[in-house]
Amino acid sequence: MSAVAGHSPVGAQHDFGAYVRAGGLVVQPRMGMADPTAMAAGLRSVAAAGVRTVGTITLDSYTRVGDHDSARAALRDPAAAGLNGFPLVAHGPDTTAEVAAATGGLPVQVRHGSARPQDIFRTLVRAGLSASEGGPVSYCLPYGRIPLGESVDHWRDATQLIAQECADRGRLAHLETFGGCLLGQLCPPSMLVAMSILEGLFFIQNGVRSVSLSYAQQTHPTQDVEALSALGLLATELFPHDVEWHRVLYAYMGVFPSTDPGAGLLMERSAELAVRGGVERLIVKTVAEGRRLPTVAENIQALRAAAASAARSRTLGTLPWAHEVDCTEVLAEARSLVTAVLGLHDDIGKAFLLAFAAGVLDVPFCLHQDNRGLTQGAIAEDGRLVWARTGRLPLALPAGAARRSKVSSKELIGMLWYTAEQYDRQASLMSGTSRPPALEGPDPVVFS
Repeated sequence: MSAVAGHSPVGAQHDFGAYVRAGGLVVQPRMGMADPTAMAAGLRSVAAAGVRTVGTITLDSYTRVGDHDSARAALRDPAAAGLNGFPLVAHGPDTTAEVAAATGGLPVQVRHGSARPQDIFRTLVRAGLSASEGGPVSYCLPYGRIPLGESVDHWRDATQLIAQECADRGRLAHLETFGGCLLGQLCPPSMLVAMSILEGLFFIQNGVRSVSLSYAQQTHPTQDVEALSALGLLATELFPHDVEWHRVLYAYMGVFPSTDPGAGLLMERSAELAVRGGVERLIVKTVAEGRRLPTVAENIQALRAAAASAARSRTLGTLPWAHEVDCTEVLAEARSLVTAVLGLHDDIGKAFLLAFAAGVLDVPFCLHQDNRGLTQGAIAEDGRLVWARTGRLPLALPAGAARRSKVSSKELIGMLWYTAEQYDRQASLMSGTSRPPALEGPDPVVFS
């Protein structure tokens, strides 16, 4: 692709956060291709989908870990080494700017998964972009092996970099915390809400004035509405008035239903949850999610289906609205976690390190070296996510609320399959058909 003189500020005519908050629900795909022409064509298709959306450029694994030489080598010889996303740093700002221009001015967010995002942020800003995501905890513990202290240092530098370089160019940097998506599943909602708030405060402390707060769909729809309500209440309570923010819901990130009807039903529920939970943006998935990477056409189909489901949910939804639920429990737990961490140090990055060292923050089933591993989540009989073991978390749970015994490997496997099985079975009952035996997973294991 040809160079773009001056790195035209593609998408800068819209502040990402202001664009999202200006209208109805934004439905957003995950999308990343190594070839610039293919990536541009994908973004062009998203912009022409006829729904309220934003563009996404998802980066490759080499760029995620800062191995830009390998990314460049793969671009020179695609047959020798494949790329599973767009190598933004290897392509450079000129090519990235022209790729992003395919949206015709629609805002574009860069998604990456890196604990060392400085090069990524520097390149995207020079390409005229201003929106990305991640966080010092959420892009370290689930994905990486580097020490949490290094990730915090990298993210402090990178957050200050994107805030300042965007400001120098007359743009407002936007960062979305991935904190509400820790490991994707089996983390009780209060921890997801607390981590989303804490990473948002980390961004704000380091100069970013436009943030979004993530939450990943879990096992119980009404509990998810409660969590989204609590997330909004805590943000209103703790964020400065001059910071713009919104919430973003991720469609279920665990084992996906094996059948198309089951997957379609789960996606319908995620769209209804987004509407009833009051979020402004929804990261969608496709019916192919349980089998392979989706095509551009499948992404467009998923965006349109999500938008249609969201529209129906405003009048025909079965879930309660955020203002109708009692979020007292998740709000109290999340506030306890946030308050405890903020009380450890005025510098939130340093507070993260102290919190994980002491077990004040502890992510269930996370094997990272800096995670104490004393907590576990479980699925209760009614489908809600609860604490099986609280370790040293500063939570005042009712007597007997947390189990004393560890979750067994069999129980864990059952919980990992729980949502996929629930939606495949429900879709089969609705259609009057039975699922093929080959698609059956383990029987779900729940806790009373």
